[in-house]
Amino acid sequence: MSKKNLIIILVAVVVVAVVAIVAVFTMKPEANVTGTLEEIMEKVYAGVADEEKPMMLMNMEINEENVEGFLGTANVKFKEALVSESGVGSIAHSVVLVRCENEEEAKAAEETIRANANPRKWICVTAEEVKVIRKGDLVILIMSNSTLAPKLEANFGGLV
Repeated sequence: MSKKNLIIILVAVVVVAVVAIVAVFTMKPEANVTGTLEEIMEKVYAGVADEEKPMMLMNMEINEENVEGFLGTANVKFKEALVSESGVGSIAHSVVLVRCENEEEAKAAEETIRANANPRKWICVTAEEVKVIRKGDLVILIMSNSTLAPKLEANFGGLV
């Protein structure tokens, strides 16, 4: 190997190392979404026409006794959680907001929810789409139809 090739390889390795080091030191934790879960839920549904939403949409607090029914597991560590579902019959629609103590717990919650969410929890109907997304210390589980789910996902993605 010539001296010129050796210098080129050495410079390339140094550049890659510097870029990696800079990337690690400039990474910041993702910002948390501000507001109460009720306020955030309103923003998730913002701009969605009433006729696109399930009938009698209602919010309910999630606690240790009912968490498994909404997330498919009780093995999610959370600070607070809220679900939005239809109060009428078997409509395959559920939006759950889960706020964790910190971003690390939210990452773990996201993985657990993704692995356990049950789009057939209504037994006679099935959600067409299941989305689990994390933003800072907040995780959202969207189980709904293929028209509404992407709109809710986009609204959640735009939250600050």
